[in-house]
Order: sequence, then structure tokens, then C-alpha cells
Amino acid sequence: MASDAWISSSMPYLRPVEGGRGDAWGEEAAARGRRGTQRILHAGEVPTPAVVARLLGLGDGDTVVVRRRIMYLDEEPCELTDSYYPAHIAAGTGLAGTAKIRGGAVALLAELGHVGRRVREDVTARIPDAQVRELLRTGTEEPVLCLERVVLDEDERPIQADLITMPAQRQRLRYELRMG
Repeated sequence: MASDAWISSSMPYLRPVEGGRGDAWGEEAAARGRRGTQRILHAGEVPTPAVVARLLGLGDGDTVVVRRRIMYLDEEPCELTDSYYPAHIAAGTGLAGTAKIRGGAVALLAELGHVGRRVREDVTARIPDAQVRELLRTGTEEPVLCLERVVLDEDERPIQADLITMPAQRQRLRYELRMG
């Protein structure tokens, strides 16, 4: 693994940012002496992709709200993140727009009465297609990590699904679990 690999934990992205300022990505990077920024490629309602329908428990023909972003670390693209929300939760809210959300999406979800209580993540690896290679500035043989995340509320209802793609050689995922 490269010595400059970014160590990532999901926890900062599952809680509202303290004080409702900034965003979790920028704050995590700044705490490590780096600069984390993001660019929103698209936001709005779209037909539900099959993998998202599975994660959110939605059917054919349902719509979701998506926020598609490129995450940058010190001006270098390090992650493609697509966050999906059921339309009945997110349509007509800041989640459906391209403006920054004060305190982040998790804070807005909480304001709307949707608080995550459990998270499930699956990680796989693959060789990316040409579009992903271009966006992440990777080589033709450089694999990517693909993280599928679903956030469930206290009633076990899905409120958010994330599809995240990261250059494998620039990432290290960290999971800490409580035992007992």
C-alpha cells in the first residue's frame, strides 16, 4: 500500500457535523492537515437504479433523489460518491439541489425526522470503466474499491444509500466494531 493512502472511516459521514457548519469530508481532511473539497455533478430526482432499489427496498418505476459528487483530497480526485434518498423523504428538499447543505446531508435528514441508527456496508473491487478512470485519474489496470452503504432508521427503514468508488491504491478502509 502506498504510504500516502487515505485512511477512511465511515463514522464521520453518518453523524451531523458539530454546530451545523462545514461538511464532514472537509473537516476530516483539515484535521489531518489536508484539504478536502467536493464538486456536485448532479442532484435531483432520477429513476431508481437496480442496486439502489435493492438497498432502499424500492420497486420498479420508483424514483429517488440523488446527489452525485466527486470528492477531492488536496485537489486530487479520490472518490466518486452517489448518495440516494427515497423521493418521499428528499424530493423538494436541499438534498435535491446542488447547493451545499449547512451541516451536511445527515443534519438535513435529521431535521426532516430521519435519523440513521444502523449502517450496512459491502465492499468489492473491480477494474473501472473508462469514464470512472477519467474522473478519478487512474490507470487502465488500477482497480477501484466499490462501497455500497445503506443507512437504516430506528424502525429498520432505509433512509439513504451510497455508492462510492475509490482508487484502491489510494485508500485504506478502517472498521472498528464494539464487541459484546
